[in-house]
Amino acid sequence: MSIRLYDTSTRQVRDFVPLVPGCVSIYLCGATVQSAPHIGHIRSGLNFDIMQRWFAYRGYRVTFARNVTDIDDKVIAKERELGTPWWQIAYANERAFDDGYTVLGCLPPTVEPRATGHIPEMIEMMQGLIARGHAYAADGNVYFDVKSYPDYLALSNQKLADLRQPEGEGETGKRDPRDFAMWKAAKPGEPSWDTPWGRGRPGWHLECSAMAHKYLGSAFDIHGGGLDLIFPHHENEIAQSKAFGDDFANFWVHNAWVTMAGEKMSKSLGNSVLVSEMVRRWRPIVLRYYLAAPHYRSMIEYSEESLREAEAGFGRIEGFIQRAVERCGQVDAAPEVPPAFAEAMDDDLGVPQALAVLHTAVRQGNSALTADDKENVVARLAEVRAMLGVLGLDPLDPHWAGAERGDDLHGVVDSLVRLVLDQRQAARERKDFATADAIRDQLGLAGLAIEDTPSGPRWTINSQ
Repeated sequence: MSIRLYDTSTRQVRDFVPLVPGCVSIYLCGATVQSAPHIGHIRSGLNFDIMQRWFAYRGYRVTFARNVTDIDDKVIAKERELGTPWWQIAYANERAFDDGYTVLGCLPPTVEPRATGHIPEMIEMMQGLIARGHAYAADGNVYFDVKSYPDYLALSNQKLADLRQPEGEGETGKRDPRDFAMWKAAKPGEPSWDTPWGRGRPGWHLECSAMAHKYLGSAFDIHGGGLDLIFPHHENEIAQSKAFGDDFANFWVHNAWVTMAGEKMSKSLGNSVLVSEMVRRWRPIVLRYYLAAPHYRSMIEYSEESLREAEAGFGRIEGFIQRAVERCGQVDAAPEVPPAFAEAMDDDLGVPQALAVLHTAVRQGNSALTADDKENVVARLAEVRAMLGVLGLDPLDPHWAGAERGDDLHGVVDSLVRLVLDQRQAARERKDFATADAIRDQLGLAGLAIEDTPSGPRWTINSQ
């Protein structure tokens, strides 16, 4: 079975046929680095990390470009807010994103270009678009003429007559309010670069068209990003690139959001959960499992309870691996994943179905452990490691060795406390209330407060 992917542009799952046999080229819209990443930001990079891992497993040579937007309205606004130079803000947050990708086990991209490093390529593209009648200069700005490109808005399935184009400060001289800025004239105190139309800086969209062209050529296989980028960003990229003469992306693949209370996780909404904080409270491998387990096109509604469920689910996998290694020693991953796992991954990266296959293998392995069937234990362990390896979740991989939370032992304590609480619950069920109360009191003396709730006991550190 060939790999099949949902293509936003055709609104259907299509067979993946590479433009170059045996190779796959992927461009992912990466970070805008005005602030540090929350788990919603990192989800996109993690989903496409799994994509590149699966293509590599299937024998493709992967070229993966993921850009960094280090100059735009948001970065400049943050400079004004903090009184810190824009480049210092951008670089610090770029490093924070890199740390976030790394701590969650994402492979590095083939290339990670910055917008500010590709001004000449942007100028060249604007000159070509002006020469072809698709763009024009006005008041030091350069705009794309949306009416010059008949297929504009095909990706987002909007009508031009109803369009309300997002607009930034200082965008004067437009012939049509729906035209979008590729280049913005310099304002006092803002960073700027020389161009044939005066000093200025990039608009948001042009950088990706220029960098995709430079690193992946005039045509490439897959363009990815979050659902929120379909319009205006990806729509405007298509218009620029195709009007310039590129075939551009063959597939458009979009991941869904991480939400809180039904809203997209966003700094502006004040509901973000920073990766740097999350990995102090949760083991990074558990956080990766939590973000990777749902289908990439499904929303994730963030909650502490769902993270605890993910921790328990991954704990069952780890428990089998630990017991199997203790019984049988180290076992290498199988050379191939089970056919049912491969079938799920080939079908639009169906991680939930693939994980169902993995958990079945874990249950079979546990049964084999109980039966002292060493041969079967070894076979299941090899399968489990192969499947986890594809997902970047093998706890025996050197990446995860020593990659836990340092001095923060919350996860370890939580597991131990829950074990004691299970014993307390067993005592209550057999009506041995004296033992149950004694366990609660001993936990209290250790500094833990126990609260019985409808969903089970909950522990917290007693602040008194």
